[in-house]
Amino acid sequence: MNTISQAAIREMTSETFPFRLKEISDPPEKLYIQGVLPPEDYKWLTVVGPRKYSSYGKEVTEMLVEGLSHFPVVIVSGLALGVDAIAHKAALRAKLPTVAVPGSGLNRAVLYPSANRRLADEILRTGGALLSEFEADFRATAWSFPQRNRILAGLSDAVLVIEAEQKSGALITSKFATEYNRDVFTVPGSVFSAASAGPHMLLKLGATPITSANDLLEALGFEAAKRSALNARRLDDCAPEEKKVIALLQNPMPRDELLDSLDMPIGRANALLSLMELKGFIKESGGEIRLL
Repeated sequence: MNTISQAAIREMTSETFPFRLKEISDPPEKLYIQGVLPPEDYKWLTVVGPRKYSSYGKEVTEMLVEGLSHFPVVIVSGLALGVDAIAHKAALRAKLPTVAVPGSGLNRAVLYPSANRRLADEILRTGGALLSEFEADFRATAWSFPQRNRILAGLSDAVLVIEAEQKSGALITSKFATEYNRDVFTVPGSVFSAASAGPHMLLKLGATPITSANDLLEALGFEAAKRSALNARRLDDCAPEEKKVIALLQNPMPRDELLDSLDMPIGRANALLSLMELKGFIKESGGEIRLL
């Protein structure tokens, strides 16, 4: 066992709980922490979804989370297999602080799932934190995950649901978010996919639809001027093909004209533009593509 795994597990006093968690109607009696809490004046976003995810669910999770790079956002999730782990890993790649709240205690002998113990260590190594209301040696049970989900909702300013079938733990988290007066965001999906049933139900109930990183930033309350300034800082991280698109779009262009100017296979060019829209760099409206 390495030194990261052996980092001290500390019990927090209720006075030192994250302030959002102290606001909910049923805060935990105890809270255990390993690592360091990110700044509480950042926007805290909980990202949830299924263990069995689609390729669409994986791609959209990565693009939305990585599209928040350079913004003061904390990614919170449950360390589970599937979308939880994808969200944590995307946050690490984007150099965003991330907090994991497993449905078990924090000792490595019981940390659930065991397949993500290395991910837990990486979260700590990069300055994030693990939180649990369960004793350090508590083994996960069927009831500990729904109970844990209220903490996921309570820690954050908003909950983003990626995919969810009708009976899904992600929907439990969104229900807690509504009860705690947190914002609920969700990603629309295919009407032919069972994994879209949950998001589409949430949309009918008033959840905010998220189709790009820029949508997400706007929903989190970042003003347009600040988004533009911070987006400019992200240009250094763009791939050469993305920088070419940005250079071409100093003035809005019709899609066909832009595709011709890119001088690359049409499928590859369309994929590039879709990726950049998800990242929040460009938007297509009124028949033209423009920079955000």
